[in-house]
Amino acid sequence: MDFLWFLLIGAVSGWLAGQLWKGSGFGLLGNIIAGIVGGVVGGWIAGKLGIGGGGLLWQIIIAAGGAWVILFLISLVKKK
Repeated sequence: MDFLWFLLIGAVSGWLAGQLWKGSGFGLLGNIIAGIVGGVVGGWIAGKLGIGGGGLLWQIIIAAGGAWVILFLISLVKKK
């Protein structure tokens, strides 16, 4: 069940990050994948910064921040 929550939170945060990233990001599927990976990255960054929290909304915010970082890095690579 935890894995399904992880995927759901990743999907929502990827969509959210895509909406914030120049309006669309990399399409729905690309944004969802970025959200799932971003959940891991966002959790790692939050841990390094000592930012803790709980709750679904906090997890979505952290994952969306991580997805935004992923979308930014992908856009840098994609430009070349």
